[in-house]
Amino acid sequence: MLTSLAYLIYALSDAYSMVIFVYVLMSWIPMAETGVVADINRVLGKLCDPYLNLFRRFIPPIGGMVDISPIVALLVLQFGVRLIVGLLL
Repeated sequence: MLTSLAYLIYALSDAYSMVIFVYVLMSWIPMAETGVVADINRVLGKLCDPYLNLFRRFIPPIGGMVDISPIVALLVLQFGVRLIVGLLL
C-alpha cells in the first residue's frame, strides 16, 4: 500500500515539475494576448505562479532579468517529495 502511495506522490511531483518546466520555457516565447498559446500560458500560470511566487518573494532576479526562482522551486519540490516518501517508508 505504501509503495503505491509513494509511486503516486512521485508521479504527481514529476508531472508538476514538467508543468513548471513548460511554463518557464513558454515565458521565453513572445506571445500575442489572444490565441491558443496564450490560453495555455494563462492556464499554466494559474497552476504554477502560486508556488513560484513563494520563491520570487525571497529570490530577486539576477541582473534584473534572469529569474532563478523556478530552479530553486524545482529543487525544493524534488527534495521535499523525497523527504516525504522517505518518512512514509
